Amino acid sequence: MTRNIRISPLTQAAFAPYGDVLNCDGDPDKMINAGLCGRFHDRARVDVTDGQVGISLFRSELRALPYQLDLIERHPAGSQAFIPMSMDPFLVIVADAGLQPQAFVTAPAEGINFHRGTWHGVLTPLSGPGLFAVIDRIGEGANLEEHVFDTPYSVNF
Repeated sequence: MTRNIRISPLTQAAFAPYGDVLNCDGDPDKMINAGLCGRFHDRARVDVTDGQVGISLFRSELRALPYQLDLIERHPAGSQAFIPMSMDPFLVIVADAGLQPQAFVTAPAEGINFHRGTWHGVLTPLSGPGLFAVIDRIGEGANLEEHVFDTPYSVNF
């Protein structure tokens, strides 16, 4: 038996309880590099309890829809940002404190930043293997909690 989750477009309003949407919507905050580059300034805050902020690269395998969601995780000691290194959308799954999941799909070249302690699904590229820049806490101690659902969810449009 599975339960169903419908995928919604990612919007800042819908995602606000879980984190920040990283995109270039609107006009740049500032023009730099002799007016040839727009800076979309301070789109998310990195929040760590200790350790340091690291930038890593993740390569994730292609996932197919309907996607079977059976595992979510969270990082209590730091926020975590996923920035795709391609123009391909990806699936973003989050869950509230009661572990009720929601699913979103990003726009092309759009990233996200999970707030510290937010339950979320694993990296889920939908258009081939995904390469992501990941900004998160690097440090000693446990910073990963996992929850396995007794009954998985089926995620689809």
